[in-house]
Amino acid sequence: MDITPKERAIFSIIVMTGAFMAILDTTVVDVIVPKLTGPLATDMYGVQWIITSYMVAAAIALLITEWLIKNFGAKAVFLAGVALFTAASLACGLSTNLDEIIIFRVIQGVGEALIMVTSHIMIFSYFPPEKQGLAMGIFGLGVSFAPALGPTIGGYLTEYYNWRMVFFINVPVGLLLVISGLIYLPKESFFTKLRFNFVSFFLLSFATVSLLIMLSKGQQYGWFNSSLIGLLLMFSVVGFLLYALSELWSKEKLIDFSLFKNPLFANGIMIYFFILGFSMYQYFYLLPVYYEHIKMLPTLDAGIAVFAFALFIGIFSPIAGILADKIGAKNTVAIATFFYVVTSFSLLPQLNYYTPLTQAMLLTIPFGIGMGLFFAPVTVMVLQSAPGHKGELAIVLMDYFRFVGGSFGTALATNNMEYFKNMHFLRMEELQNPDFIRHYLQAMQEFAGLTQEKAMAVFGQYEAFMSANYGFYNTFVHAGYWGILGSLFVILLFVKNPFARSHHA
Repeated sequence: MDITPKERAIFSIIVMTGAFMAILDTTVVDVIVPKLTGPLATDMYGVQWIITSYMVAAAIALLITEWLIKNFGAKAVFLAGVALFTAASLACGLSTNLDEIIIFRVIQGVGEALIMVTSHIMIFSYFPPEKQGLAMGIFGLGVSFAPALGPTIGGYLTEYYNWRMVFFINVPVGLLLVISGLIYLPKESFFTKLRFNFVSFFLLSFATVSLLIMLSKGQQYGWFNSSLIGLLLMFSVVGFLLYALSELWSKEKLIDFSLFKNPLFANGIMIYFFILGFSMYQYFYLLPVYYEHIKMLPTLDAGIAVFAFALFIGIFSPIAGILADKIGAKNTVAIATFFYVVTSFSLLPQLNYYTPLTQAMLLTIPFGIGMGLFFAPVTVMVLQSAPGHKGELAIVLMDYFRFVGGSFGTALATNNMEYFKNMHFLRMEELQNPDFIRHYLQAMQEFAGLTQEKAMAVFGQYEAFMSANYGFYNTFVHAGYWGILGSLFVILLFVKNPFARSHHA
């Protein structure tokens, strides 16, 4: 595509704004989730579904986007995604109960899936091959800066207006994008009529949803003490098996697994899945909760605290893209992963109630640098290792694994928080000296003029708070373990395949 630098800038701004708006919404809601338990008459397990339902819907919708792009063109699918996302945002803001908001978040998730794959492809097509690292660095600004900026914007809108404004703010931006996209974005002249394997699509969707509901509800229902959890596990296993059989028997494959024969592609996807999805998304979800529930900050202040590391994600994303062009994507991924794993284990678990706010914000900055360095080189590596005509599928698979990994990560973070909080609470009870506690409660009653019941209730609240405080340490460490698992695939990037060598010989 022959385009002038001015046209490239206009096209990139339109596409990047769409991607930024869509990705922003994955975490702009994180900071308001603790506030929604009251207005929507639910608990943390209920409001967690406002996040999880969105990610599940996006993951499933991604599977159909390659077919849509091949048949209708990236521009049409991008603008349809923006329109769908905008309409669903308006409906979310008008929702009056949990069921309504979950339904409209599902539609929003579908819109994001269409936006993300098309924006990836369009940005990549606007830059020549020698500048593709820079292209992904610019794209990384939106994809990795937006999730961290989300809590700041969400905090401001909730504090000074209303939680509904978090959704309404997308409406004017979305309308402006649709109009400017229709006017300025270039038309595509090529279309390929593809058949779509709806049987495989349905079976993979069914298996994915069953697995994610099982993970989300496991801790709440007591895992395999619950017949529902056992049933969901069975549905998931059967769904994946039937999907595998459908792919073997069908002429039209839903996913071309031959892409995974390339070790750069296969390892890149696994790095994306475990480091970004399972590990980084847990921290995105946990840090706003830490600032609001443990540091007791107002919503806006919590958002500003999160912005401390968001700024560095924004600064280091283009730097990572330039590095990927200079020293290679593989080497840049290794540097980013090392930086991320070290900081997630050595710095983030230090965060607790006693950590001064300034220190807490400084401790998250290296995490932001690691994140900023991560996205662009992994994306470049995955896209460059896929054949040109499989670019759409490569992006679909990358985003599918990101959303599924992110859904797993969010569910794991919620489950771990509850589990470790309860574990520390029970441990406190075991270690307490009953005589000392009795004297302490009596002294509290006399000093504060409380009844025995009130003194016990206050002490119980203190115990619950401190158990949550200690539970965060374990939850942060467990999120880091997934980063270590992902780093094994980074090591594999540098391991020569003996079979491949002997094959060529």
